Amino acid sequence: MSRPQTIADGWWVSLLWCEDGGRVVEFRAFSPTPEPPPGSPLLRLGPALAGTLSGLIAEDGGRQQLRLRLGQPPVQEAKPWEAPLTVLAAFRFEPTRAATMRENELAQTVLEAFRAAILRLAG
Repeated sequence: MSRPQTIADGWWVSLLWCEDGGRVVEFRAFSPTPEPPPGSPLLRLGPALAGTLSGLIAEDGGRQQLRLRLGQPPVQEAKPWEAPLTVLAAFRFEPTRAATMRENELAQTVLEAFRAAILRLAG
């Protein structure tokens, strides 16, 4: 995880990735089937991450304030599961909940949620 930054409108932004032996792995390593499912892996990772952080992420109009984008696009657009498992993540946290946590606790919570969400990709 890169050092988080807070940008305009209170969005908390960080680059998250998964590595093994010092190398970034591909999303494909966590595919639930030998042939990855259709669509972007973010379609599975986003809800898993949002669910894990439920209650900590702010809501606006009934929508959780969480945005994910691939940190690096796949070489072939038609094969998004072959992209490196890097994600640019942005969150707006519930102010009351976030105020009770130190920055390192908030970062640790996000990192643990990201790990759990990655493991749920395969299931």
